[in-house]
Amino acid sequence: MDNARTTDYELLAQQVASLAEGTPGWMPALANVAALLGEALPSINWVGFYMAVAGPNDEQDLALGPFWGRPACVSIPYGAGVCGRAVETNEPQLVPDVHAFPGHIACDAASRSELVVPIHATAADGSAAVWGVLDCDSPIPARFSAADLEGFSRIVHALESSADLLGPAVGPIRP
Repeated sequence: MDNARTTDYELLAQQVASLAEGTPGWMPALANVAALLGEALPSINWVGFYMAVAGPNDEQDLALGPFWGRPACVSIPYGAGVCGRAVETNEPQLVPDVHAFPGHIACDAASRSELVVPIHATAADGSAAVWGVLDCDSPIPARFSAADLEGFSRIVHALESSADLLGPAVGPIRP
């Protein structure tokens, strides 16, 4: 299945930038992006965001953010599952068979393949850090290709460039 050929990732990246730019806070921007991707991407059953947070004992965790799909895991430790591995290594994860992935966390038993791309935020001093991840699951084994990974990377770049990831989750709507 070659979904990347049927998915216009350049258009999706432009739409993501338009949705995020000027949105008061990152949470409404990510909610709209998750809805857009959930409606636009074929053969997926979940897409959304996890944000990096400090856990109760100063360990790093990923906390569930806006998403499209069935209810999901609320917290994922760094290094655990596909999302935790993406943050720990600061590398995208393209997993054709989640059942073969060591330590996979099954939030939805129907998921068979997964694609996760780290999201970075840049501080005023120019330093960048992993802010969270964009996660997408499919009930189809090997649903995601290298072209999908490139497309998701474009989407993440558009989000990093357009959303105020270091600002408040929700900002004032009216002046």
